[in-house]
Amino acid sequence: MAETSPKRVMIMMAHPDDPEFFCGGTVALWAREGAEIIYLILTNGNKGSDDPAMTPQLLINLRREEQLSAANLLGVKTIIFLDEPDGELRATLQLRQQVVREIRRHRPEIVVCPDPTAYYFGSTYVNHPDHRAAGRVALEAIFPAARNRMYHPELLDEGLMPHAVHEIFLVGALQPDRWVDITEVMDLKIQAIQSHASQLTDSQGAIERVRQRAEAVDEYGRSVYREAFRYLKLR
Repeated sequence: MAETSPKRVMIMMAHPDDPEFFCGGTVALWAREGAEIIYLILTNGNKGSDDPAMTPQLLINLRREEQLSAANLLGVKTIIFLDEPDGELRATLQLRQQVVREIRRHRPEIVVCPDPTAYYFGSTYVNHPDHRAAGRVALEAIFPAARNRMYHPELLDEGLMPHAVHEIFLVGALQPDRWVDITEVMDLKIQAIQSHASQLTDSQGAIERVRQRAEAVDEYGRSVYREAFRYLKLR
């Protein structure tokens, strides 16, 4: 996992449900070790439904409730919703300032965010543009903005001093180089994913795909479940 047991981790994702699908097992393990986990959810998820009876505001409220429930199962106590419109996320200076504000306020040792370079996976799946935008704004906020007092000086007036994040875990990476064994918490990850009922039109099929993607064999030939990351260690 991390180089050392972290005290504070920020999970920065585009949509409600992204943390559970991408890294719910790792979150559960960190929480069990006593880490404080902060979710920073950038969009409100208001386009994530094909139900003709659903309205954007109803969906915002529903997905927020689902995210709170899922996070509680994993041991996450702090969730921040920035409420950008779903499907319209852009790595603007304004959004970067908001992200820098939360990094400086919560001062995480580790940030987990999407890999912004992943445009598609294989020949069957195009990565959501919000995932790429979330990864881009996260990395631009981490370096150099959050650690450099000359960036967003207005935050100094709020008492938010520069903070350097030294470890980054990229989810959805095309070339992962770190794997976390989540076998012992796989059922908990599944339970947290099932909290997002509005996003599971085929719950059984979705859960089976999650299990299949996580299946692996360890160095001893044992069947395990893993989550994959691209790991960055900043000076």
